[in-house]
Amino acid sequence: MASLLSAHEIGEGLPVLIIHGWEMAGKVEEVDFEPIFTKTPDLRRIYVDLPGMGTTPADNVHDLDEIYHRLVQFVDSRLGTSRFLIIGSSCGGYLARAIAQKYISQVDGLLLRVPLIEPMNIMRDRDLFKPLVADDQLMSKLSAEDRILLGNVLVQTPGYIDTLKAKYKDVYLPAMNAADSTVLDPIRADPDRYRLSSSVLDDGGAQFFLAPTLIVCGRQDESVGYRDSLRLLELYPRSTYVVLDRGTHGLPVDETGVFEALVRDWIVRVVEWRGRADR
Repeated sequence: MASLLSAHEIGEGLPVLIIHGWEMAGKVEEVDFEPIFTKTPDLRRIYVDLPGMGTTPADNVHDLDEIYHRLVQFVDSRLGTSRFLIIGSSCGGYLARAIAQKYISQVDGLLLRVPLIEPMNIMRDRDLFKPLVADDQLMSKLSAEDRILLGNVLVQTPGYIDTLKAKYKDVYLPAMNAADSTVLDPIRADPDRYRLSSSVLDDGGAQFFLAPTLIVCGRQDESVGYRDSLRLLELYPRSTYVVLDRGTHGLPVDETGVFEALVRDWIVRVVEWRGRADR
């Protein structure tokens, strides 16, 4: 039997299940969300590590459906019948939608950051990369190692590059290096294995999810884009949908203040929702 997922808990109060993206880890989510949640009392943040990522062993997981079922086992074991919130980033947002659907009577709020909508790369509606601020001279001074590490840089200024480089070296690279690529790469390479089955994620059923939902996308997201996620507006009647300019798939980079304001507004709406007798 597969082992339960590893998780790091911070704080006490209403549980918040936080699901990271592909080849990432719970610690990646902590970097962006903890500066916000430390200012927000009475939330028990549960940063989970998916199979083959962070400190959770892969246990030969075969596809995204199996990862979803491991999440279900975790929720049943750790949260039981408690009410809770869900946050998901990228592929974690894809999984978060399925979890919210399954536990619809228990979930009081859903936050999707740069959510994966279309598992097949060639089917995603994305724009070609074009830097918003171009500085060829500055980019030419970067080492070959840094250019490979950073890839396309949206805002080519010293401050943005330094912040992005630190995030890669301190956050992303440790997570990617810890990921079990032997098990995960074949899943990612196969659209059928990287897609949740219709029995797991039924978009027709999502329309009944009425709790406050925040969807944050990056206008310049090269990975999943933002237009595919527009369909979520019809599925989540209480959703706030935001497309951030200067926003990449790794947002927030330098737009942390806007991101924090959005998350804090979502929390306020969740509190109001929980106080309603007719919810």
